Amino acid sequence: MNKKGSQDVGKFRAVSVETARKMDEYASAVIGVPSLILMENAAVSISAEALALLAGKDSVCVFCGKGNNGGDGFAAARQLLTCGKEPAVFLAAGPEEIRADAQINLAALLKLGGCPVSFAGAKKRGYILERARSCGLVIDALLGTGIKGNVSGIYAEMIDIINSSGVPVLSVDIPSGLNADDGSIMEKCVEAAVTVTFPVPKRGMFLKDGPRVCGKIVPRGLGVPLDVLMKGVKSSNL
Repeated sequence: MNKKGSQDVGKFRAVSVETARKMDEYASAVIGVPSLILMENAAVSISAEALALLAGKDSVCVFCGKGNNGGDGFAAARQLLTCGKEPAVFLAAGPEEIRADAQINLAALLKLGGCPVSFAGAKKRGYILERARSCGLVIDALLGTGIKGNVSGIYAEMIDIINSSGVPVLSVDIPSGLNADDGSIMEKCVEAAVTVTFPVPKRGMFLKDGPRVCGKIVPRGLGVPLDVLMKGVKSSNL
C-alpha cells in the first residue's frame, strides 16, 4: 500500500472511481468499443467465475439495481441461462427505471424466457430470502462504484437478504454499499466471497472495511489492453 492508498496489482495499481470511469469512457469514446460490448465482456467474466463457484449446482439468484451494475447482472444471468443454469433475477427498481445498456440487456433476458424476473418489493422479502437460501450462488449486481450517500430503502433490504442467505456471494465490480474510493461502508454493505472487478481493483477494496467485505478480488479485462487504457487516460482530456 502506498501513501496515497493505492496498491500494486500486477503492474497496475488500484485506481480511483474517477480513473475507472475514464478508462471505460476512453475504451468507448476513443478506442471505439461500444459500452454495450464492454458490458457483455464483463458478463462473460462474471458468468465464468459464477460457474466455478457453483461447483455443479444450478440455481443462482441475481440481485440487480437500475444502473450499469444491474445491466452486468442481467447480461450475466443470460450467459448463465445459456450455460444450462437456472438464474432468477430480483430487481431493486421498477423496470421502467432501467435505462440505456441495462435496459437493452433486461429486454433481451425477458424475451429469451426461462429466467424469472421480479421486482423485489418488501412484501416479497420472505419469498426472496427463501429462494436465496436454497440457491447455489447469489450474484450482487445492485450498486456499483457510483454510489452516493448511505444505502437505504429496498437496496438496504436486499443487502440484508443477501448477507442472510448463507450461500456464497459474488459481487460485480464492488460489493454493494462499499465506498470504492475510501473503503467505508455506506450504512449497509454486501459481504462477498468473491468480487469480480473491471478492469482493475478500486482503492477502497484495500482500505478500511474493503478487505473484509470484498473476499477474493478477481480483476478481469473488458476487451481493451490495460496499458492502452492507462496511457490513454493519462494523455487524454477525458
